[in-house]
Amino acid sequence: MLFEPVRIRSLPLRNRIVMAPMTRSRAVAANTPNALMAEYYAQRAAAGLIISEATSPSPNGLGYPRIPGLYTDEQVRGWRLTTDAVHAQGGKIILQLMHTGRVAQVANLPAGAEVLGPVAGVCPGEMYTDALGLQPFSPARAMTEDDIAQAVAEFAHAARLAIEAGFDGVELHAANGYLIEQFLNPLVNQRTDGYGGDIPGRNRFALEVTQAVCAAIGADQVGIRLSPYGVFNGTGAFADVDAQYLALCEALSALGLLYLHVLDHAAMGAPPVPEALKVRLRERFDGPFILAGGFDWATAEAALAEGRADLIAFGRPFLANPDLVERMRVGAALNQPDMATFYTPDAKGYTDYPTLGS
Repeated sequence: MLFEPVRIRSLPLRNRIVMAPMTRSRAVAANTPNALMAEYYAQRAAAGLIISEATSPSPNGLGYPRIPGLYTDEQVRGWRLTTDAVHAQGGKIILQLMHTGRVAQVANLPAGAEVLGPVAGVCPGEMYTDALGLQPFSPARAMTEDDIAQAVAEFAHAARLAIEAGFDGVELHAANGYLIEQFLNPLVNQRTDGYGGDIPGRNRFALEVTQAVCAAIGADQVGIRLSPYGVFNGTGAFADVDAQYLALCEALSALGLLYLHVLDHAAMGAPPVPEALKVRLRERFDGPFILAGGFDWATAEAALAEGRADLIAFGRPFLANPDLVERMRVGAALNQPDMATFYTPDAKGYTDYPTLGS
């Protein structure tokens, strides 16, 4: 089943293999995509669907060094290099939109940008900066309702620019402890107004962003990624996590989204998302369903055959194997990723992994 063509909403895909979004930190000039990035994605265009690395809709969301943005005309032109290159290979590509929120260091932000979050405070841990090396996260200012409205508008504007840049849709990154999940998770979101305090309050920002992006470009071009039980960036499980995500899933399902993408970090040492919750999320979401997290060919085939997902996303295997689809098709051994080059600024460990026969 993995290699069979499939249609999700109106988007035809050559197979059920998804290249998962992975931050690669190669947007070296003004957070603008470039020709090297276009080459990287084009090398992997045999995937049924590519989901791009996380891309900020705002200068305030550029918490990491050299991650791309999409809020300027120059960034639109830069991303057009990638979409043209992928489409020339017959591929499809979605832009992932991520605002880092409080997961930020001011040394990584452009002039005039600031660190924002649902509440004031500092994310636990440290972050690499090109200028100063490893640094503690910077304190975040609590977002006002005007700030929230501005952030929602930024997501919608970036989605419109993504379509202008040639993407086949967008994915909202509501996982891994970034801004949308910061509102979802009560370990972070201690607000007592309408954007916190209970399940509807904590879900409100995610739904407002999703609704605004759907209004901007159409629901059938909008996916969303969730990671219940994730522990990244100060998040973690909480008492009513299942009830909250099921309520969120029902509300998202009513919008007619392109897909729901559920990420389980257990393969990287985090607590697993309970299988029963994955099943219930799939049942509650009326639309295409993507699973991600530690899959290989055999486990992906099993998940599809058992009806647990419509598509399967692969992350690190795609990082080190530009021809992953063909390698899985013929049962070839996989290249192993070089972790030392995951976030470096040049081609090494990025576009130089060997393909079969090279």
